[in-house]
Order: sequence, then structure tokens, then C-alpha cells
Amino acid sequence: MPIPLPSSRPKEVKLFRNNRSQAVRIPAEFELPGDRVLIHREGNKLIIEPIARPANIIELLAEWKKEDLLGPEDQFPDIEDMPAKPENIF
Repeated sequence: MPIPLPSSRPKEVKLFRNNRSQAVRIPAEFELPGDRVLIHREGNKLIIEPIARPANIIELLAEWKKEDLLGPEDQFPDIEDMPAKPENIF
């Protein structure tokens, strides 16, 4: 779905509680694509931005290439593999 152009005039919307979080109802003309967004604060404003998702495997691999390489702290730890002890189950 294409992202609609921003409205030139602000629109008042309702805030409500969803469990312990505050939520806002977003009118259809401000609908964002996808099911997740990024949110950050600039002064007293909250900025909500859609998260751009890779459209194909080439874009996904390009995004992964930007990630830092894993370091030694990211590896599985060495675990002493103890031999099983015989158990009497009768």
C-alpha cells in the first residue's frame, strides 16, 4: 500500500489506555504501512515512522551486511560434556 501524502492540517485524535501503555487512534488518512513503527521524541513531539522492510532477498542481505560482526562474547560457551552415569531404574 502506498504511503499517503501527509495532511496539510493537523487532526485531533483520541488517546486511550491499553493495559499499562498509552495508545493513540490513527485515522485512516494517516495510516502507515506494515505492522510495526519506530517512535522517538523531539522536544514535546512524538515522531512515528514506518519501518522499511526489505522487499526481496537482495535487500535483506544488504541490510544484514550493515550489521557488526559477531564477537567472542556472542559465541556459545564451551561446556564440559560429562559422560552419562548408569542408572538403576528398577
